[in-house]
Amino acid sequence: MGLLFKNEGHVVFRPAKDVDLTPASSELYLRANVKAPRMAGFLVKVFAWFLESRIFGTLLLFILKRDNLIHKLVTNAELEEPPVYVPLHPLDDKEEQDVKQVGSDLSPPELVQQAIECLPVSLENTLNGSNFSFRHWTISDYSRAYTSGEITPRTVAEHLIAAIHESSTPPLQMSFFINYKAEDILKQATESTLRYEQGVPISALDGVPIAIKDEIDCLPYPTTGGTKWLHNLRPCTDDACCVKCLRLCGAVLVGKTNMHELGAGTSGINPHYGATRNPYSRSKISGGSSSGSAAVVASGLCPVALGVDGGGSVRMPAALCGVVGFKPTFGRVPHSGVLPLNWTVGMVGILAGTVEDAFIVYAAISCQLPPRQLSVSPKVNFPLLNSTKPISSIKLAKYGEWFNDCSDDIRECCSNALERLQKKYGWKTVEVTIPEIEMMRLAHYVTIGSECSTSLSSFLEKLDFKELGWDARVALAVYGAFSGKEYIKAQKIRYVLLN
Repeated sequence: MGLLFKNEGHVVFRPAKDVDLTPASSELYLRANVKAPRMAGFLVKVFAWFLESRIFGTLLLFILKRDNLIHKLVTNAELEEPPVYVPLHPLDDKEEQDVKQVGSDLSPPELVQQAIECLPVSLENTLNGSNFSFRHWTISDYSRAYTSGEITPRTVAEHLIAAIHESSTPPLQMSFFINYKAEDILKQATESTLRYEQGVPISALDGVPIAIKDEIDCLPYPTTGGTKWLHNLRPCTDDACCVKCLRLCGAVLVGKTNMHELGAGTSGINPHYGATRNPYSRSKISGGSSSGSAAVVASGLCPVALGVDGGGSVRMPAALCGVVGFKPTFGRVPHSGVLPLNWTVGMVGILAGTVEDAFIVYAAISCQLPPRQLSVSPKVNFPLLNSTKPISSIKLAKYGEWFNDCSDDIRECCSNALERLQKKYGWKTVEVTIPEIEMMRLAHYVTIGSECSTSLSSFLEKLDFKELGWDARVALAVYGAFSGKEYIKAQKIRYVLLN
């Protein structure tokens, strides 16, 4: 990759795809610039003692790093590419049952149609146009109502905008959204309405309202990451790949949802945009960090929303809000256009009211748009959910010590769920032991913390820390204390546990 000298303090690496590798290239060649005192014998021992000194060692190491350009070319460098290590699992060619293999070269609308064909044919429940009492609408509900003409995307958008406004102001003040624009929502919905009137909807997602976590680029909105400053240093210039896929399917993107600041917490309490309230009880949290995305689905405003999950940030708020939370396998959903807060653990995830809706949106955003990125496999297997025979070959691993390490009500609820799955579908629970589970947790914490602080390092240098909330400041202080040795060790632990 090429170098762009931003100033004397650090450099910006030009993306590899933009580097000219021809003989006529104007790329700079940097000669090795090793600067260190020459010494031997007793002087080496003295220098070692100084380096190991808590007071002088820090200063000497700083000088050595600075003089040898480590600060400029490594520590403070700005890079677009992720690190070399990625958690890709070896491909397993084991033939799966009750699945449909789908080509990865299909377009997002084609993938959505393939997913629809894997679902059971639902009863044609005609929606009563004169009595739209509250209930959670699914993607199929919207698609049927639009196709039949009982309601239009434009009408839905008008009701949705009113509901968002009501939920965002007293006395409710639910803080679901960081940003939404009524005129943009209406523009998309009007275009979708015209397509239905002309009999040419793009897909089952055409006209369906979908919300986007404010960690994912989605025009015309800035991407704040739950802060008041990040969008000024990192402007949003294009849609993220997953957002482009949804647009290609005709979905109506209704705005950017609230989130825990920088994703550095799990409560969903944001000091700048308000605490995202749980739709089932305003006095309860919604969880985080994809708090707003979970809450808009649970409230019935949208059937689906996108989140980002590095350590449970989709699955935890989904659990607290009673919706489906799905984190895909690493590399299955393109990550371009997402804040690079944690390269090797973060993935675009889905929050939905039903498993079927999560599946449909997963099909749409799993499309590999050009330029293609590293992916787990060119093969995509969709589950055949339209079979009359239930999937009964599922085995669930249960580590008793970890499973029981919770309050009685949680343990009872989870035990009942396992029992129901066994009785209704014949799923088996297998007792296992996972002795490294705490090691796994700590390795994950070191990884996600190190990657977050590294990603933000060039921004934080220019930031007045008063602009950060207190919990984000604490998190970043802890993240920044992890050493390179600890990060590498954490990756070794991850590698060991993969095998």
